[in-house]
Formats: sequence, C-alpha cells, structure tokens
Amino acid sequence: MSGPGRGVFRALGGRNFRIWSAGSLISNLGAWMQRIAQDWLVLTQLTHHDPRAVGLVTALQFAPQLVLVAWTGWAADHLDRRKLLFVTQAVMGALALGLGLLTVTGLVRAWHVYGFALLLGCAAAFDSPARQTFVAEMVGEADLSNAIALNSTSFNASRLIGPAIAGLVIAAVGAGWAFLINAASFVAVLASLVLLRTGTLHPRSRPSRAQGGLTDGLRYIRGRPDLIALLVMLFLFGSLGLNYAVFISSMSVSVFHLGAQGFGLLTSAMAVGSVSGALLVARRERPSVPVIVVGAALFGLAYTLAALSPGYLTFGAILVVIGATSQTVTTSTTSLVQLTTEPAMRGRVMAILMTVALGGLPLGAPFAGWVAHVFGARAALLVGAAAGLLAAAVGLRYLIRHRGLRVQVVSRRLRWSFDDTAS
Repeated sequence: MSGPGRGVFRALGGRNFRIWSAGSLISNLGAWMQRIAQDWLVLTQLTHHDPRAVGLVTALQFAPQLVLVAWTGWAADHLDRRKLLFVTQAVMGALALGLGLLTVTGLVRAWHVYGFALLLGCAAAFDSPARQTFVAEMVGEADLSNAIALNSTSFNASRLIGPAIAGLVIAAVGAGWAFLINAASFVAVLASLVLLRTGTLHPRSRPSRAQGGLTDGLRYIRGRPDLIALLVMLFLFGSLGLNYAVFISSMSVSVFHLGAQGFGLLTSAMAVGSVSGALLVARRERPSVPVIVVGAALFGLAYTLAALSPGYLTFGAILVVIGATSQTVTTSTTSLVQLTTEPAMRGRVMAILMTVALGGLPLGAPFAGWVAHVFGARAALLVGAAAGLLAAAVGLRYLIRHRGLRVQVVSRRLRWSFDDTAS
C-alpha cells in the first residue's frame, strides 16, 4: 500500500467486488428513493400526518428478521449465496414494481403499503445475511473489513443522493414513480451477479447438516463475551436509535413544517455524515471495541443536541454527526463480528446479528412513533439519545470486566489502557 487513498479503496482492486459494488450502488439509490417515497406517502397521503403509521410500516418491514432467523442463517451457510441473492433481489424488484403500479394508478391504500412492507421484509431477511457473508467470498479475509466498510460507504452515498432525488420526483410526478425507478434499479444488481467470475470466488467451508442449526450459532455466541456485548449494543441501536424514518419525518412535518424536498434534504444531510463515518472505518486496518464504545457515546450526545436544536439548519448539521457516529458503530460492529467468527459459522452468526440490528425495529419503531405522537417529535429524539448512551455503557462494562480497562490521568490528560489478550 503506497498511500492513504489506495488503503481506503483497496478492496476495489478485485474485479468481482468492483462489479458488485457498481450494481449495488445503483440499486441502493433506488432503495433510498423508495424509502423516502414510502414514508412520505404514508405520512402525508394515506394518513393525517400520523407518525405511528410510519412506525408500523417500519415494524412490518423488519419483523421478518425476528421470525425467520432460523431459516435465513441456515440458507446463508448452506446454499449458494450468489444464486440466493439473485432470487431475493429479483423478488424485491418485483415488489417495488407492484407497489409503484398501485400508486401511479391511484389505487394504493395504507393496507397495501403495510402488506408490501411485510413481503419486502421477508425477502430482505434472507438477503441480508447472504449479502453480508458473500463479501468474504469476493475479497477474501485480508480485505474483508475494508470491503464491508466500502459496502457501507456505497449504501450511505446512496442515502446522500437518493432522498434528494426522491424529493424532486415526489414533488414533480408523485411517489409512485419513485417506486418504479427503484424497481428498474434492481436490473443493475442482478446484472452484476451474472457478470461475476465464479471461478475466482474464494471458497468457504460449509457446515455439516448436524452443525447447521440456529442453536449452534446461539451456542457459539454464548461462549463469546465480546460477541454478546456487541450484539446487545447493536440491539439498543437497532430498536431505539435507528428509527430515522420516524425521527426525521416527524421533525420535518410537525416541527419545521417542511415539504417533501426539505424532508429529503434532511435525510441526505445525515447521509453526509454516514459516508464520512464509513470511510473513516474503511481507513482502519481492523475495528475495535473501544472505538465502537466512543462512537455510541457520541451518538447519544448528538441525539440530545438534535432534540434541542432551534431550527432546520441546526438540526440538519447535527444529523451529519448522528450519521457519522451511527456508521462508526454499526459498520465497525459488522466488520468485527465477521472477522472474529469462524467461517463455517458466519452465516448463522450474521443472521443473528442482522436479526438483532434490524429485528429490534418492529419493537422500537412503533414506540418511537407513539412517543412522537403523544409527547412530540423532540421527545422522540431523546429515545435515540438513550439508545446511544445505554449502548456505550454496555460496551464500557465489557471492557472493564473482560478486557481489564484502566483509566488514569497522565500529565493532565485522560489515558486508558486494556489487556488485548483478554477474552
């Protein structure tokens, strides 16, 4: 490696990963357009500005992560991941097409959106662990952490551009066309899967049928205090802290009285921070628990400031910080879990991780929507603040009990040290 730029993007040196990344970027742009259009459709056209409905849609979309975890982990470990991803991506594209046609023809109702959100969640439940673990087959162990961070960068770069485009599309021709554009974007990721050179993929060990159950994954995690701490932190984040659809939409409509374009720009503002956070993670050779703990604490403090923000511009600026710290936590956690998990167990462990990260949303999103409806949007932001601070406390407890964390003042500066060899 001869420079920081090459270090940040080193995983793109592989042809397969370059092709996959290009297809994913286009598809992610469409996915973010759909998310914004879906939330705006429910909030402003299918209900009377009810954030609880947005929370319900979010809950339905991520509930399958909880219900289907026993099958999604098994599929990611036992089936051909490239073929599995082709099926899941094709199904999600078809669902986007169906919802788009209902919307542009004026036939869409709230229950349609709820049903499509649930079906999309079922497809995504199988897609997520397979997609996360397929990265290792494309780049190998050496560049795995970098590739995961670059995937996150692509996802959040799409969040930067997609919502702004969605706002323009919604204002010009309506939410239905955003769904149709998303359906078309799936052609790119399907093409990338076809164009991959399967002969250069890195082989992986497959578990025997006797070792293929979810209970084996849970037993494996139970013997790893570091994984337990990381998953608890991620659950707090996923269930209470990552309800951006509820937080930003309720602040946009009830506090700042913005239109669709303003809503999209606020989401893009947070994506600026998310891209920055993902790139910072990509620069690191290996993520660490202390960095995740600091990121969680800063995330909680940023949410507190967001709840107190006096205006639209201040709120948007704080969203940049929230985006950066959230990516530091989530991307670093995903990388660290994959890097420290045995290859034969990755599918099940990542399915459990995705269940913890996204499956908590069906619990937290309706609660956040209820808080926003009863106590106001600013009060709902304090739910996110609590998530960050509680997650930091969990991580700090792990470092003290299992890593021998010691904090002291040296030359009037705060220093910490811990035992890298501890469990």
